[in-house]
Amino acid sequence: EVQLVESGEDLVQAGGSLRLSCAASGFTSDDYAIGWFRQAPGKEREGVSCISSKDGNTYYADSVKGRFTISSDNAKNTVYLQMNSLKPEDTAVYYCAADLDSADCTYFSTNYYRHYWGQGTQVTVSS
Repeated sequence: EVQLVESGEDLVQAGGSLRLSCAASGFTSDDYAIGWFRQAPGKEREGVSCISSKDGNTYYADSVKGRFTISSDNAKNTVYLQMNSLKPEDTAVYYCAADLDSADCTYFSTNYYRHYWGQGTQVTVSS
């Protein structure tokens, strides 16, 4: 059974930093794409970042480029999202997601319908 468990929920001030973690288990393939989506109140779910297990290629939404960094620790089966220079508009529930059908991050955001999902973790950035 595939499981994705997020941690790192917190309330931070604008300009601050926060690191989210996603512990993955039960994967049936060594080639996959894993990353983060977020959903703010009243808005659609947005693909934030992705990393490929196959070649380490990454993807970032324009809204987070230069501020967020995704990384993975294969020994711990954990993916991290380091978020710096946080803004109030980063406030959202952040979901870890994995695509076991492709290790290509190019379509990670659009292929959300086939992803496995974590339960979500709340990030609140105060102004």
